[in-house]
Amino acid sequence: MTKDDLCYLPATEMSKAIRNKSLSPVEIAEALLDRIEGVNPKVNAYCTMLPEKTMEEARAAEQAVMKGEELGLLHGIPYSVKDLVYTKGIRTMRGSKMFEDYVPDVDAIATERMRNAGGVFLGKTTTPELGWKGVTDSPVTGITRNPWNLERTPGGSSGGASAQVAAGLGPLAIGTDGGGSIRIPSGFAGIYGHKPSSGRVPVYPASVFGTLSHVGPMTRTVADGALMLAALAGPDHRDRFSLEGAPADYVGELNKGIKGLRVAWSPTLGYAKVAPEVAEIAAKAAKVFETLGATVEEKDPGFPDPTDCFLVHWKSACAGLLGHLLPKWEDKMDPGLVEATKEGMEFSAADYVKAQLHRQEHWAMVDRFFQDYDLLLTPTLAVLPFEVGLLQPKGNSDEPGEWASWTPFSYPFNLAPNPAATVPAGFSSDGLPVGLQIVGRRFDDLGVLQASAAFEEAQPWADKRPQL
Repeated sequence: MTKDDLCYLPATEMSKAIRNKSLSPVEIAEALLDRIEGVNPKVNAYCTMLPEKTMEEARAAEQAVMKGEELGLLHGIPYSVKDLVYTKGIRTMRGSKMFEDYVPDVDAIATERMRNAGGVFLGKTTTPELGWKGVTDSPVTGITRNPWNLERTPGGSSGGASAQVAAGLGPLAIGTDGGGSIRIPSGFAGIYGHKPSSGRVPVYPASVFGTLSHVGPMTRTVADGALMLAALAGPDHRDRFSLEGAPADYVGELNKGIKGLRVAWSPTLGYAKVAPEVAEIAAKAAKVFETLGATVEEKDPGFPDPTDCFLVHWKSACAGLLGHLLPKWEDKMDPGLVEATKEGMEFSAADYVKAQLHRQEHWAMVDRFFQDYDLLLTPTLAVLPFEVGLLQPKGNSDEPGEWASWTPFSYPFNLAPNPAATVPAGFSSDGLPVGLQIVGRRFDDLGVLQASAAFEEAQPWADKRPQL
């Protein structure tokens, strides 16, 4: 096995090799740190690295194996943490000059659980300022690039995480998703991304975006996503919205298949405008589900376009978090975030309550739809990865809420609490990834994982690597 092969090894295979002592956590960490040193300057996936800490944890993991100690679910496997997610004693800049030197004194629950499962910390991944947009560049960390084409964006706001995983710079990445920020970059970078059901993975410290925001896995394979979700999921008293029940056996039940399921395929959700090549690739991917034993019907869910509702929630959150900071920091912030914040400050309390009521109506319609279908398939995004340095694809306005027009399939399932994942569906004629979104009933993260795994088995993607 070459060093590059080792870097692209799935976490599930790393785990088996570590446990049978054919591979050391130290070997894995050394190979990844070497590759990161050579490749990260090209893609800018990591913004904070602590190689001494990484090696210290890897050596401790190796010693535990040799001593025959009880091993955690992720023992010896390297992982990253998005730079919005707190890491105790390690700076968490959030892509912002305002927090460039901020060092939390507490871990996020997700960070804590990855460590407690035996994972080896690799570093923090880049994000746009406070995760506000669907591409990844920030005043602090600059531009992050797509490993498949360095002149294209890897999406956002977990764009550093998607670039990391796609470029073979670590198998596991913690992402966050408040309007698509796991699924958008996973779709653009050709990896697997899973936004769990609301409350499945506890969020602490709480996000200003409330129950719109989720934490979840970003990986190369579905099995790695299932393994990581098994480590992350489960109740926690610090998140008042966390689900009380124990999560399903994501790893053990992963390969049960989807025979007999009722699947809806919606190419537009009834209102989206999708690039022809994206639509064609996603439609072909949806047909694969018929060969897996499911019944597939083209059907729109029937809910109205919820963009305005979502933008009231989103811009109001920006205003509440940042409005009082503008006098001091405006000239050092991302101009688009400043504009979104100012627009949010114009909303009234009545506007926000109306948006809350609209959200409840939206969720009720989504819930009714899933009484007739087990899964909903859509394209992950409406466009192909576009040029770095742009807020929107060429031809779109630079209005800060305009990103909703090219991400129309993601945020409806932040307004609703359903689990949703993206799987690589294929590549465009110029070699850019296209994703297929798989949405399940609320609580049915296992069903989404099983459908993702069945599709992956029928149309595998993990052997494909970008040329860097």
